[in-house]
Amino acid sequence: MKKALFFILLFPLSILAQVNESDSVKLKADLSLTGVFQGGNVQTVIFRAKSEASYRPWKKWVVKTINSYVYQEFGRVKADEDILSLNFLYFNPERKIYHLMLAFISTNFRREIDLRSLLGAGFTYQVLSKGDNRLKVSLSSEYEQTDFNSTRFNRDEFDGNTEINTFRGTIWINGKYHLLNKKLILSHESYFQPSLEQSNNYRWQADLGLELPISKRLNFKINYLHTFDSIVVEGQVEEDRFLTFGFTLKSY
Repeated sequence: MKKALFFILLFPLSILAQVNESDSVKLKADLSLTGVFQGGNVQTVIFRAKSEASYRPWKKWVVKTINSYVYQEFGRVKADEDILSLNFLYFNPERKIYHLMLAFISTNFRREIDLRSLLGAGFTYQVLSKGDNRLKVSLSSEYEQTDFNSTRFNRDEFDGNTEINTFRGTIWINGKYHLLNKKLILSHESYFQPSLEQSNNYRWQADLGLELPISKRLNFKINYLHTFDSIVVEGQVEEDRFLTFGFTLKSY
């Protein structure tokens, strides 16, 4: 099921860094592939694929989708298999402040999340938009539904439930900067997402990327991903970190 969802999400975009929804180009897309492999006495596989695409179906509307897949294997034993699909609908994204709607879907093998979905709305403020450099801050509110394959959690008050639902508020910060005469590209995406009903239910994520252009459509990429979730199944730690290396393919 999860592998099928992975191909559904990534394959349509594989022939297409961080796509800017405020651009006037009708279609923009890219695909990043990073990972680590170690063979020999102990086999280690860490793989991350991330695709982004934005499409402008009408003059004032932009659809943006960000899909990622993370896989880890140690000693031929699967440790992680995570899928995340972030989907946005923007209205007048070329303005300083613009509105958005969002729908997210994710799964997580090790944390035993069978399916997590969010649906919400908010707005974005463009702090910086100058040439190829940009910095944006967004605020949104969502309703979240999470189905677990366990009823035991690190916080006793949630024990006995296979489903945890809540309203959330989220602050997003993302930016991209071309440095050293465009020979170095720095990008970052982060969010903090507390529950509006449960003070001990919150999460955050920081995603940092450093790219070195090789050609017009190909960059070498170093990526660091750090995630934290305050509610996890019993026996799991709340934090995860990934450092991967690979390439970004672009359609523009």
